[in-house]
Amino acid sequence: MQTAQTIIKQYRRKRVIVCVMVALLTLILTLGIRFISQRNVNQERILDFTRHTVTSLDNILISLESRREVLQSLVGEPCLQAHLVLRKQAAILQTVRSIALIKDGILYCSSIFGNRNIPVRQCQPTLPASEPKLILSTDQWLLKGSPILIQWYPVSTGGEDGVIEIVNIDLITEMMLEPLRPLITDVILTVGENSLRHDLRVTATQPFDDALLHTTSTRFPFSITVSGPGAEALALRNLPTQLPLALMLSLLLGYIAWLATASRMSFTWEINMGLAAREFELFCQPLVNARTQNCVGVEILLRWNNPRQGWISPEVFIPLAEEHNLIIPLTRYVIAETVRQIGYFPTTSGFQIGINVAASHFRRATLLQDLNRAWFSAHPVQQLVIELTERDALMDVDYRIVRELHRKNVKLAIDDFGTGNSSLSWLEKLHPDVLKIDQSFTTAIGTDAVNSTVTDIIIALGQRLNIELVAEGVETEEQARYLRRHGVHILQGFFYARPMPLREFPKWLAESSPPPAHHNGHIMPFMPLP
Repeated sequence: MQTAQTIIKQYRRKRVIVCVMVALLTLILTLGIRFISQRNVNQERILDFTRHTVTSLDNILISLESRREVLQSLVGEPCLQAHLVLRKQAAILQTVRSIALIKDGILYCSSIFGNRNIPVRQCQPTLPASEPKLILSTDQWLLKGSPILIQWYPVSTGGEDGVIEIVNIDLITEMMLEPLRPLITDVILTVGENSLRHDLRVTATQPFDDALLHTTSTRFPFSITVSGPGAEALALRNLPTQLPLALMLSLLLGYIAWLATASRMSFTWEINMGLAAREFELFCQPLVNARTQNCVGVEILLRWNNPRQGWISPEVFIPLAEEHNLIIPLTRYVIAETVRQIGYFPTTSGFQIGINVAASHFRRATLLQDLNRAWFSAHPVQQLVIELTERDALMDVDYRIVRELHRKNVKLAIDDFGTGNSSLSWLEKLHPDVLKIDQSFTTAIGTDAVNSTVTDIIIALGQRLNIELVAEGVETEEQARYLRRHGVHILQGFFYARPMPLREFPKWLAESSPPPAHHNGHIMPFMPLP
């Protein structure tokens, strides 16, 4: 059977574990959500950047395409006549570095140099061509070695005639190929077999092992590839900056969980659950007439076989119930269950049924209301004895309620008399019918202990006041003989019977004969409900 300290520690440990788990779960969820959110933001930014780059270059090439017919109409005209138009078109397009006209494979007119006579294949081996082409190459005319983007538009069927537009690649790299650090560390423009990186020369296209995203234009033959540490890696790298907020939130929710579990994960909650689930069981211990050795009554005791904790001693749950104002619901349960199982007891008016009641139950006539509702409404024949324990402050008792109980033929007993807050003035105020001598005094019988002398004083006091005496904790023949010889009326203890479930009482009563046999079976020691 567990102690109060053990059970309380278990519940506190459970509360701490729950609150720590809530805090840790909150921390993990917060960091996880922040990681996923940041990763999604990073991915969206990468995607937006790539789309913007492709769209920007598409728009440049679309603007070139919009002037294509004007330029194609100039092919074949003398350069002297076409040159001025070429310069105007280059100025209008803005993104174009130069425009050249090709006839029979010969570049014969340039917007920058005017008349020329150079085979176009000498500058660009892939030209002329019968289909429009987009070429990433290096400049051979103006800024030799610098990157250029060439747009070729053929005019003739064989492709020997056409227009070359050279895009201002420096403008492109500044506008579109600038990396978005630290998310994007490199941006690569790929056209055919050549690629261009920011601030680098044109190189042959190679596989990109660290590529984050590769997007191809739907209108023109080029693609944009971006690379960097990755959305996940960058989000993970930034995760420590989210730790203070996550810690604050986890501590807050852990504290809220601590407050929320105060009532749900406590021993008082267990008691309430036990009452609701009818986990408490009534036991009884017989009261034996000291002279005739016949059973004249029982004391009702409460036992708790908690399915979650096992057997819990009354020494544990009774003090805790008193401390948390649950003793009255427990007593109310005992009264109701006693009435429900009243059939186990003899139906005679002389048979006493003792129920322990706390002094706090007398306030505002609560006890009287409960007895009216459960006991008196059932009209039991047996004699009801209300046992008032001295561990409570007896000054809390409403003496008007005591008088009303006497009027209703209910006996009042002071339990554990001689211990706790004893006062002779209470005997005058309460007018008890019974004094129950505490087992500590019964145990001292036959010894030189001070308690032995006190026992004699209590017996003499009860006899002088004409109060019925009940001795608790009788365990030996010597104690029973001494108490009987000194005029104690009723005896109670393991010498006669140990506490038993109510359903076993009729069998014990039928089998018992004075003096009753000893019961040597191992039975868990119980304390009565105060």
